Amino acid sequence: MAGKEGMSGIDVAAVLAELNECMPLWIGKIYQFDARTMGIRLNGKEGRHYQLILEVGRRAHLLSQFPEPPKNPTGFAMLLRKHLKGGRVLAIGQLGIQRIFYLEIGRRETVLRLYIELFDEGNAILCDGAGAIIMPLLHQKFRDRTIAPSEVYTPPPGKDCLSLAIEEFGDLLSGQKREIVKILATDCMLGGAYAEELCRRLGIDKRTPAPEVDPALLHEGLMTLYREARIRRAPVITKSGCWPFLPAGEEPIERFETFSHALERYYGLPAREEERSREAPIPKEELIRMRQQRVLAKFEEEIGRLQRCVDAIYGNYSLVEEVIRVLGDASRTRSWEEIKGILESSGHPVAGLIRAYHPSESAVEIDLGERVKIHVRKSLQENVAGYYEALKKFRRKKEGALAAMAKPLKREEKTKKRAVVPKRRWYQRFRWFHTSDGALVIGGRDADQNEELVKRYLEKKDLFLHADVHGASVTILKGGEGSIDEAAAFAAAYSGAWKSGHLTADVYAVEPSQVSKAAPSGEYVSKGGFMIRGERRYFRNLPMAIAIGVQLEPEFSVIGGPPEVIARRAKVRVELRPGRFEPNDVTKKVLRLLREQLIGSGLEEYSRLVRSEDVAAFVPPGGSDIVGDHEG
Repeated sequence: MAGKEGMSGIDVAAVLAELNECMPLWIGKIYQFDARTMGIRLNGKEGRHYQLILEVGRRAHLLSQFPEPPKNPTGFAMLLRKHLKGGRVLAIGQLGIQRIFYLEIGRRETVLRLYIELFDEGNAILCDGAGAIIMPLLHQKFRDRTIAPSEVYTPPPGKDCLSLAIEEFGDLLSGQKREIVKILATDCMLGGAYAEELCRRLGIDKRTPAPEVDPALLHEGLMTLYREARIRRAPVITKSGCWPFLPAGEEPIERFETFSHALERYYGLPAREEERSREAPIPKEELIRMRQQRVLAKFEEEIGRLQRCVDAIYGNYSLVEEVIRVLGDASRTRSWEEIKGILESSGHPVAGLIRAYHPSESAVEIDLGERVKIHVRKSLQENVAGYYEALKKFRRKKEGALAAMAKPLKREEKTKKRAVVPKRRWYQRFRWFHTSDGALVIGGRDADQNEELVKRYLEKKDLFLHADVHGASVTILKGGEGSIDEAAAFAAAYSGAWKSGHLTADVYAVEPSQVSKAAPSGEYVSKGGFMIRGERRYFRNLPMAIAIGVQLEPEFSVIGGPPEVIARRAKVRVELRPGRFEPNDVTKKVLRLLREQLIGSGLEEYSRLVRSEDVAAFVPPGGSDIVGDHEG
């Protein structure tokens, strides 16, 4: 299902099936409407034209009509035009069921690929025939891949469940302990909506543990779902989103002839230029990058022109020699006005080649299929050597431009407004939050902090909480009962249950007197571990969820805890659930989302105060998915 935040891999497959039905296709004009949205005019047979919209990180489909393009094309659009315009689309393909597809384009003697990524921030990446990146729309660096010029394009790791044999598919399921809907959504990259749709179709409880599901039944259902999206499309918009077919149990709001028509209605058109002019100004860093791309495109264009000049000279060797012989001798005894008059009146063959005279340089421009400047008092080899020198110069400039673009741009810190970060409290070294009734809850971030919390900060009036799993944060509710259910939810999230992908966990609470480091005779208590004696008070099936937000009142702070608590205290926030993205990647994305929300709320001065380490302190261990971002 295509939602407002973007399309899934199944949706991409449906759109590509429609594009392939339009083949053969040739590349026409290429536009860039904003920092992340491009348009490609595709020319078909019998004068047909198609408009392909590409909003990286979100959507890709045909439009009935492009909005008015910008008056000045961006550097990236110019580069794509230079390499792709007029080329024939040889293939349109998808990487498994990932949200990545490509256009393979043949032009003259070269074959290039334009990859479009529709996940996370997205990207558009032009690669040569060997897979090396010529230029990306966005320069990116991840733990397992780098998107930058000259790097070999590598897609993110992922398992293509469609290509697995039933035996391999069964092995995938049997090796898991998680619910089947989670395996389908993440490991098989279906996304939550299609994972639930598949379970509904097959009559499988989505919470069923993966090893208990018949792999043959599930594999056939998956293949049927994929074929229906590609072959038996009946696009609709429902309350839940935009689908290539009607999902089970839903009523259509509107039906469409093609999936692209449905997506166009659902997402709408890119903003027109006059609308864009009313939006926030483009960040300085982005303007610098666009300028760099334009300069690079000019360097590449000049390198291509110089090489064509050299090829034209060698391809017309005798003709160039004749131009040098005739004009070289004449230029030593006559003026260029005289030479021009004599040539034009005599009908000499050389006259028909000349397109411009440069008397001060003793040179002429001649038409050899490419306009080539020839210095008539130099030999042919000396002329070629001059072109080679110019080629070297522009190649050095290109290398310098690529090196500059490979370096991350430093954000300019404006000092117009200043927001002050208050002095850190003692408890901010730990994970912490204040409950709805103001009680302080603190939790250890590692074994050392667990030890410290119990030895230094656990007092008689407090409560000790711990998830009922191996590997969990010591959590202390200061001052007694308070909102103990909120403290228990906090303890559940920062435990091994999250890392294992569980959606719920059990937590127990005890009095400080029940907590001890003294182990029974012959046993050993490891660092961060404790012996619990006596009766425990349990909180069962607590949902796994954490929100990370920015609090402005009574003072600025990055905070994290149960979503319902953070929603009341934070100006902006992002919610996390157990998922597949590693803590470092989640930290970066949460940081970006919080800053974007603050800037969008007119609080740019606070956005600069949100630090990566403050966000990382509240990201749970193991994999996470971002549920959504909200503004309070």
